[in-house]
Amino acid sequence: MKEVTVLGIDLAKNSFQLHGVSDEGEVILKKAVSRSKLSSIIANLQPCLIGMEACSGANYWAREFQKYGHNVKLISPQFVKPYVKSNKNDANDAEAICEAVSRPSMRFVPIKTLEQQDIQSIHRIRSRLVKEKTALMNSIRGLLHEYGVSIPQGVSSLRKKLIELSEAEITSTTLFMCKDLYEELLEKEEKIKRYDHKIDEIFASNEMCKKIESVPGVGKKTATIILSALGDGSEFKNGREFAAYLGLVPRQSSTGGKAKLLGISKRGDKYIRSLLVHGARSVSIYSVNKSDKRSRWIEDLKERKGMNKTAVAIANKNARVIWALVKNNTEYKETIKAA
Repeated sequence: MKEVTVLGIDLAKNSFQLHGVSDEGEVILKKAVSRSKLSSIIANLQPCLIGMEACSGANYWAREFQKYGHNVKLISPQFVKPYVKSNKNDANDAEAICEAVSRPSMRFVPIKTLEQQDIQSIHRIRSRLVKEKTALMNSIRGLLHEYGVSIPQGVSSLRKKLIELSEAEITSTTLFMCKDLYEELLEKEEKIKRYDHKIDEIFASNEMCKKIESVPGVGKKTATIILSALGDGSEFKNGREFAAYLGLVPRQSSTGGKAKLLGISKRGDKYIRSLLVHGARSVSIYSVNKSDKRSRWIEDLKERKGMNKTAVAIANKNARVIWALVKNNTEYKETIKAA
C-alpha cells in the first residue's frame, strides 16, 4: 500500500477530517476521526508533511505531531480558501489544506512553543483587563452624568472625583453604587499591575527580549509579544515578509501593468501592530532635536507625508530590524551622527 506523503487536517473540537495523498497525488486517506483517535492514527503514519490551518488548538496539535517525526506546517486560513472546491464542508476544507501545504510558494505561520503561548496568553489577558477597565470608567462617567456630575477624561480625574463625591451631589443610593464601582476599578488596576509585573519578569529573564527592546520605539511589552509571534525568525524569508505578516505594508490593487498602492493591509495581529505604531509615534515626536541619520530621515518623512504615515513607516522599519536581530542573534547598533 502506498504511503501518505502529504496530509491535510481540518481541525475542530471533537471531529477531525483527514485528507492524505501519495507522491503521485493519489488520495490514500480520506476520513473523519474523533479527538481520542487522532493521535494514534498520526503516530502510525510514516513521517510526512502535515498541513493545518492556524486556528484554535493548532499549535498544540503541531507540537504533538512533531513528536512523531512529522513535518508540520500551519497556514493562514485566508491562504487556504482559494483552494476550496465547490461548497464548503470538512472534507473539502481538508483537501484544500492538503493542496495548499504542498505549494512551494506557500507562506506559513510559525508554530509556537509552550513558552511563546504563555507570553501570548499573558498579553491577551492583560489586554482584556485594560478593555474592561476602560469600559468600567466610561460606565461610571455615563452614570454620574445623568446626575449632572461631569468628569474629565483620564483615570486620575475619575479617581479624584469618586473620592470627593458626597450626598450633596447625588443620592445615597447612587453614592453606594459609585463606591462599589470604584472598588471594582481598583481591583482591575491591581490585576493589570500583576500582569505587568509578570511581563517584566519574562523580559528580565530573556536576553533576546533585551536586544529587541534596544530598538527605538520598542518597550518591554512590545519586545515580549513580538518574540512570542516571531520565534526564531526562520519562518520568514526576510524582514519585509515579517512586516507584511503584521499588516504594516501597503495593499495592492494593480492590473494591466499599472501599480496602485493603497493603505496598509492591517493583516496579522492587531495588538502587536498597535504597539509598534504607538512606539513609533513617540520616536517621531522626540526626533526633532536629534541629528543622527535615522532622526533626519524621520523629520524629512514627516514634512512630506505627515505624522501618521511616518509612524507606520517607522513601525515597518522597526519590524524589519527586529527580524534581523532575532534571525541573526545580533544587537542593535545606533546610526552614526550626520556630519
